[in-house]
Amino acid sequence: MSFPVDRPRRLRTSSTIRRLVRETRLSVDDLVQPLFVVPGKDIKKEISSMPGQYHYSVNTIIEEVEIIARRGIPAIILFGIPENKDEEGSQAWAENGIVQQAIKQIKQKTPDLLVIADVCLCEYTSHGHCGVVQNGTVMNDPTLKLLSRTAVSLAHAGADIIAPSDMMDGRIGSIRTGLDEAGFKDKAILSYAVKYSSSYYGPFREAADSAPQFGNRRGYQMDPGNANEALREVQLDLEEGADMVMVKPGVSYLDILWRVKERFGRVTGAYQVSGEYSMIEAAAANGWIDRKAVILETLLSFKRAGADFILTYFASEVAEWLKGS
Repeated sequence: MSFPVDRPRRLRTSSTIRRLVRETRLSVDDLVQPLFVVPGKDIKKEISSMPGQYHYSVNTIIEEVEIIARRGIPAIILFGIPENKDEEGSQAWAENGIVQQAIKQIKQKTPDLLVIADVCLCEYTSHGHCGVVQNGTVMNDPTLKLLSRTAVSLAHAGADIIAPSDMMDGRIGSIRTGLDEAGFKDKAILSYAVKYSSSYYGPFREAADSAPQFGNRRGYQMDPGNANEALREVQLDLEEGADMVMVKPGVSYLDILWRVKERFGRVTGAYQVSGEYSMIEAAAANGWIDRKAVILETLLSFKRAGADFILTYFASEVAEWLKGS
């Protein structure tokens, strides 16, 4: 059929009918809130490149996490900035590391809130790279042991989900083996399976104090021009034992998100990264966009492309908006 018999506008005539026939919906259950934890006490310091986001000490992050839990958000993901860094990033697996401290406190206060622990070394190494460096080269295989050690340490602290973000080959298998041998066979792995070497990470590198001190990360993070490679990365990680996968960044890689979900049909997350967040905030501050509308439209696009959940710095605020929707 065609016009005038078929008139698609009939199903757009009111907000109520649009709600009734809407294909894709955003829910508080889709949201994961990233948080940054730092050493010290009574710290809540705004991150200059990410207005509205903060560095928290362990005691203040608890207050924020309790708010997040009350708003119904199912999970947070933690990033830590240690007091001291070294060549190996040893604070990543320290029993009393900053993230380990935070996890223990959070699980005591909000036991039902899922804590996802990012596993990488870049925040903890003096050189800012995601692995062991020898003669100016990031070494893949020596890094695997340290990533596995970090994952086990975070599991011992009480993390519910382990999320490797380093992009070393073979890391999922190494971490799965380490967790299993340590008695954590039921601990889920969320792999940053598709993590591009992106210009959108700039604000995060300030927030996590993780900018590389030499070179760049193109030797281990993915080339933005590659799509088929993303499918291979996902396949490898699933074969090694990943339970869920993630595409990062978000809005510029919706085609990749769609292809991953269509090909594998596995639980798939999307990360609305720091650059995406800061661009929206900057445009809104200048009055160029409707901030709330753009945030919700962007998050809905992730869902439409296939995301089962979204890591977004807007999570806590959006959860409040969705209560009234």
